[in-house]
Amino acid sequence: MAYGTTSFVQRHDIATRQNIPVEFLEQILLALKRAGLLSSRRGTNGGYRLIKPPGHITLGQVIRILDGPLAPIGCVSRTAYQKCDECPYAGHPSCPVQRAMGAVRDAIAGILDNYSLADFAAGARKP
Repeated sequence: MAYGTTSFVQRHDIATRQNIPVEFLEQILLALKRAGLLSSRRGTNGGYRLIKPPGHITLGQVIRILDGPLAPIGCVSRTAYQKCDECPYAGHPSCPVQRAMGAVRDAIAGILDNYSLADFAAGARKP
C-alpha cells in the first residue's frame, strides 16, 4: 500500500496480489478509510494509499478497526466495556475470571500494539 506523496494503489491490484475477492477487500478498505488510516481518489490514477507512515500504524489498531476489541470478554475491554450481568461475581469487588481475562487482553494488546504495518510487511519477528 502506498503512503503519503507516493502513487495510489488500485483495489483490483491489491486484491490480485493478496488473492482475495475485490468485494471483500472493498469492505476492508472502506473501514480503514472511515477510521482515518487510508485516503482514496477516483479515476485512472486513483486508488488507495496510507495517510500515516506504515511504521506508525499498529496491527492492534487495524484489528480493532476490522474486528472490534482485542479483549476476550466484554468486562475487560478498554474500548467496548460491557458489564457481565449474569456473572456470579458481578456484585463483588474482585472477579478471578476478570483478572485472568484482563491478563489475556494485556498480552494480546502487548504483542499486536508493538507490531507496525512496516514490521508486518517486512516479515520482521519480534521477541
